Amino acid sequence: MRIRQRPIKRARIEIIPMIDVIFFLLVFFIVSSLAMTKINSMPVALPKTSSSPEALKQNVILTVRKDGSIFVNKLPANLDNLGRQLAYEMHDNPQDVVVVNADTGVSYGLVVQVMDKARNIGVRKFALATEAEGKK
Repeated sequence: MRIRQRPIKRARIEIIPMIDVIFFLLVFFIVSSLAMTKINSMPVALPKTSSSPEALKQNVILTVRKDGSIFVNKLPANLDNLGRQLAYEMHDNPQDVVVVNADTGVSYGLVVQVMDKARNIGVRKFALATEAEGKK
């Protein structure tokens, strides 16, 4: 009498659950990276624009408030020591972009003075922070 052997079942790797996991990880990282693009600076009312870039990658944020107060990366400054503070903030990477985060009520002359002080210490790349129309 001959004993019948069962056919050997080979192990299979199910790929569908793995694709689901990869998809959820991808969505999670995309959503979490979008949440990290907001600039951390002093609160000001930014001017509106229809072509505002969502993510600015820079290290130095120069904030000018409506009352005339100036901040370099959240540290208070004035026109006299602005050059020294900017030079200190940019000594590691002088190629950084300086983002000018000026309130809509700030006089144009003050913004120009602040940018001139930055230009005097060698800053060549500026970005003006704006807020996309319809956002608040």
